[in-house]
Amino acid sequence: FLKTISPSNAQILWRWPTVKALGRRTLFIQEQTTPNIHSIKFIPGEQVLPQGTMDFPNARIAMKSPLAKSLFRIDGVAGVFFGPDFVTVTKAGDDVAWSEVKPQVYSVIMGFYTSKAPIVSEDTELPQDTLIHDDDSEAVAMIKEILDSRIRPSVQDDGGDITYVSFDEESGVVTVKMQGACKSCSSSAVTLKRGVENMLMHYVPEVKEVRLE
Repeated sequence: FLKTISPSNAQILWRWPTVKALGRRTLFIQEQTTPNIHSIKFIPGEQVLPQGTMDFPNARIAMKSPLAKSLFRIDGVAGVFFGPDFVTVTKAGDDVAWSEVKPQVYSVIMGFYTSKAPIVSEDTELPQDTLIHDDDSEAVAMIKEILDSRIRPSVQDDGGDITYVSFDEESGVVTVKMQGACKSCSSSAVTLKRGVENMLMHYVPEVKEVRLE
């Protein structure tokens, strides 16, 4: 995950050979590797979320999204993550073969976009963790701005996200949460220290340490 602070070098493995008409357009799904061998990033060429990201670590939480719920019905799927224009699917370890999971993922994504169903239920609020509030201190506002503009885009390139949780003004500790492909990757701790922590400490002197929730 060291590369998540620089432009992603994830490689497109292959493209699903079938296209499906969506009105006048066709859906042509691309796939990208991620630093997590158990996660693949699927790019449908359509908007996934109008803003922010959403993490579905289990089937119960996925009930708020028709697409996530359908993906969890696939044997071997252990996690689903939505970005602005991508869907990351995480499989349940080495015993599950991508050759069995991927065709079903493509089928579900194509079926969803053909159905024109909403990505999430109408009463679902999209996350706004880096929204700057009037009562935020200058340090908190800077932390949110840096996470959103300098760090988050690179992490999302790798099929995941980093979200702001809190900042303790007294200790200088920033707490963040890794999601998607980044959540279960063994190198995420290295990314946190050498990438996220160094950048925040450089731009925000009040920051002394960054921790994972």
